[in-house]
Amino acid sequence: MKRSLNKDAMTPEKGEEDMTSALTVSICLPTCNRPELIVECLDSCLAQTYPHIEILVGDDSRDDVTQQLIATRYAHDARIRYVRHDPPLGQARNVASLFERAAGTLVMLIHDDDYLAPEGVARLAALWQIYPHLEVAFGDQHEVDASGHVDAQRSAALNAAFHRTRRAQGMQMLPGRTGLVQMFPNNGWMALATLVRCVGYREDAGACCDFVFGVELCLAASQVYYLHEYVSYYRKTPVSISQSTRVSPFAAAFTAYSFVLRLTLDASLETARGKALRRLAPIVVSLHAKHDAPLAALRVALDHPDAYAYGLNLRLYYHLALIARALLAVCVRQRPRAPRFP
Repeated sequence: MKRSLNKDAMTPEKGEEDMTSALTVSICLPTCNRPELIVECLDSCLAQTYPHIEILVGDDSRDDVTQQLIATRYAHDARIRYVRHDPPLGQARNVASLFERAAGTLVMLIHDDDYLAPEGVARLAALWQIYPHLEVAFGDQHEVDASGHVDAQRSAALNAAFHRTRRAQGMQMLPGRTGLVQMFPNNGWMALATLVRCVGYREDAGACCDFVFGVELCLAASQVYYLHEYVSYYRKTPVSISQSTRVSPFAAAFTAYSFVLRLTLDASLETARGKALRRLAPIVVSLHAKHDAPLAALRVALDHPDAYAYGLNLRLYYHLALIARALLAVCVRQRPRAPRFP
């Protein structure tokens, strides 16, 4: 359900209405046990061409390797404000704590295994000079493999898959749709700090907290701008998966589906909800079937026939086969065994 937000709390303070290049951007960087990756991320933040930045690091690591690395390598750079959490806060509370510590008018989020393009901050911050009442801005993401190689073709496909195309550039007519259809990226975005703090990161969303935050941020905003330029690098490797997701790798899809299904939305956003569910429903069907919940899988499939082009998509028949196999396995397990006699 969409949470009620106090619009007065999001009104810029005195002096913030004149959006100029002097606005400070707080780059929020949550990290956990990735000292081998955070250096590239931090160096990309420090290399920004936009001068008015602070870099907030929230460290959930179980050891002090990252702490020692930052103390040694970045000791003399006052732009970095580092805090280690003991005990760890978890992803959502870590990010929320960074938002609370942010002193800048604008906030940007970048995860520790990703990094920023040198002009990333400048490109997004410049939009506030053109649109003084802008609340949220985001751009494209490069896709990077484990070895650090950027694949231009895969990067273009990644953005196109999430509706980030040249045709879509500009102020979004339905900001809520931007979050629902996952056009809004998981990081590399920029937003007013007051709005970000009002929305917050939900701990109950678990591994899905990035998606839930993006949807709620876009629903709360009235001016969201998409810039068709690369501003960040998204690293696609096994270490991109959070620790909680490793334990239950499908929790995010289930949470996202349930969250979208239960949202209270204006009628203008029902089409966007349908598009979001068409993306999520087949994933949920497959996961239910593979985890011995065939009846739950069948219910979701029947609830969303449009996700399978009303029977014209071969994916439906593959999923029905998975459901049948799972149902048979359940029946075999539940069949009473014949008594053994000596």
